[in-house]
Amino acid sequence: MKRNTIETVMGAVVLLVAGGFLWLAYTATGVQSSSGTRVMAQFGNIGGLGIGDDVQVSGIAIGRVIATELDKTKFSASVTMAIDESVSLPSDSAARIVASSLLGGNHIEILPGFEDDFLMDGDMIYDTRDPVSLTDLIGKAVFSTGAGSDG
Repeated sequence: MKRNTIETVMGAVVLLVAGGFLWLAYTATGVQSSSGTRVMAQFGNIGGLGIGDDVQVSGIAIGRVIATELDKTKFSASVTMAIDESVSLPSDSAARIVASSLLGGNHIEILPGFEDDFLMDGDMIYDTRDPVSLTDLIGKAVFSTGAGSDG
C-alpha cells in the first residue's frame, strides 16, 4: 500500500512540473498576448520577422506581432501587431523593422509621431521602413572601397 502512495505522489509531482514547463513556455512565447489594440503596417520586405516577435518603443516591449501575410494585390507584407492597451501611439507614428542582434531575429521599432489623435484598433501605420540587410551593407562596403581611387 505504501508503494502505491509513493508512486501516486511521484506521478502528481511529474505532472505538476510538466504543467509548469508548459505554462512557462506559453507565457514566454507571448502566445496569449494577442489581445490589445490591433494595428497593421505594410512593408516591402519583413526580413524574417515572425509571429511573436516584439514591438518596441525606445527599446521597451509594448506588444507583439500576431500575424504576417502577403498582400496579393500589392505583393507587400502585411503585419498585424497587438499593442498593449495602456500605450497610446500617435496616429502619425512610424514603424521600422530592426535586427534584435547580429545573430538574427528582428523586432518592430515604433517611432512615435506628434499628432494629437491616436491609433485605434484596426488602424494602419503608413510610414514604414524595411529592414536593412547585413549582407547588403557588407557588399556595399566591400565593393565601394575601390571606387574613386586612381589605382
